Amino acid sequence: QVQLVESGGGLVQAGGSLRLSCAASGRTGSRYTMGWYRQAPGKEREFVAEISGNSGGTTHYPDSVKGRFTISRDNDKNTVYLQMNSLKPEDTAVYFCAAAPPNTAYKYWGQGTQVTVSS
Repeated sequence: QVQLVESGGGLVQAGGSLRLSCAASGRTGSRYTMGWYRQAPGKEREFVAEISGNSGGTTHYPDSVKGRFTISRDNDKNTVYLQMNSLKPEDTAVYFCAAAPPNTAYKYWGQGTQVTVSS
């Protein structure tokens, strides 16, 4: 079983920065794809960032956060990070960490951390 615990959320003014962390425990490893999703009130869960489990650590972002958000991972610490810069009020949401075993869809999810960006 895999457990994911997010931290680092909070309240920040527009234009500010936050760094989210996701600590993984259990049967995880560098081969897992790790991702971040978010969900705002009344909206569907939205993809935010992804980093592959291969040695290259390929990343993907939607246009809405590209150039502002950066996902990274420290395999020695079993931790994934999401650096969020130039935050906007529309980035306000609960942010979830997710893990996908090799060649599968996201299977494990954290409990989420609230990010609120004030204008």
